[in-house]
Amino acid sequence: MPAPKKGHRFGGSPSHQKSMMANLASSLIIAEAITTTEAKAKALRPYTEKLVTKAKKGGVHQQRLVVSTIHDKDAAFKLFGELGPRYANRNGGYLRILKLGPRPGDNAPMARIEFV
Repeated sequence: MPAPKKGHRFGGSPSHQKSMMANLASSLIIAEAITTTEAKAKALRPYTEKLVTKAKKGGVHQQRLVVSTIHDKDAAFKLFGELGPRYANRNGGYLRILKLGPRPGDNAPMARIEFV
């Protein structure tokens, strides 16, 4: 039996990974642009785009799924109120990643992720 695929993990346990992605997604939804490392931005893009697709569909069930994923009612309200209708005619590709260069402290590659 083959070993299960672990995937990329940013420091620690799977629960830490889930909470970190949820916090990054809610910050991105509220601010509409954040600066983070390239690896986190690349992992955050498909995570957030799936949330926007659920917001495009609308409905109570989709809203409850989003709130259970990101644990932030304000971000979910903005997602369903503003961002979902904004991208109603777009078939994906709601986010862009702009590379900024290395961070001064530890030389980590930084990126800005924002809504198109």
